[in-house]
Formats: sequence, structure tokens, C-alpha cells
Amino acid sequence: MEILLSNSSDKPIYEQITTQIKAMIIKGTLKGGDSLPSMRKLAKELHVSVITAQRAYEELQRDGFIDTVAGKGTFVSEQNKEFIREENLRRIQETLEKAVELSKENNLSLEELMKLLKLLYEE
Repeated sequence: MEILLSNSSDKPIYEQITTQIKAMIIKGTLKGGDSLPSMRKLAKELHVSVITAQRAYEELQRDGFIDTVAGKGTFVSEQNKEFIREENLRRIQETLEKAVELSKENNLSLEELMKLLKLLYEE
């Protein structure tokens, strides 16, 4: 599992970790039942504090992406396809909101935006 952290990012380190692990799960790089490194091992590999790794895992567990089994470790949750679809729809909506905002800032009409979206979709 490769996680790249940036000190120059606006996002806190724990959020960079959670975002990348979520992306790996959603893309299928990490599958349900796959084991994740312990918090200590993750912290050591990424050169971050155990508290940072713990916070990342807590966020992932709260959002339903991972499960921790005492004495056994941390695993990718057995996700149902509907959950992953909902997460992807949320990400699409965020991206489209940014596109709409930028379109309005540049006086692009709804028709022009829809035409552009249709062209991109059909490529």
C-alpha cells in the first residue's frame, strides 16, 4: 500500500492518509477482507506519529471503510456495491458543483455547460 504525503498540502496528514486509503478501496486496489498495517507499522512507514495513524484509522472506521478486530488487526470492510456507488456519487457531485461555480463565474450558460458535459461524456 503506497501512500504519499505532502507537507505543503492544505490537508492535515491524517486526512491525506484517509483520502488515499478511501480511494484505493473505491477503485478496488484494496478489497474487502484485505489486511492493513497496524497503526504503529503505518506510522513508522509514513514517518508520522502513532496518534496521526490512529486518527486516520478512526476516521476510516467511522465512515465504514475499515474494521478493527482486537488481537487480529485492521481489515478493509466488506463493502456493498451500493455504499461504494454512494461515495462515488458524492465525489461526482462535489466535482460538478465546482464546475457549475466556475461556469457561472465565466458567464457560461447552462446550455453551453450541458453541451460541454455531453461532449466529454461521449468521448
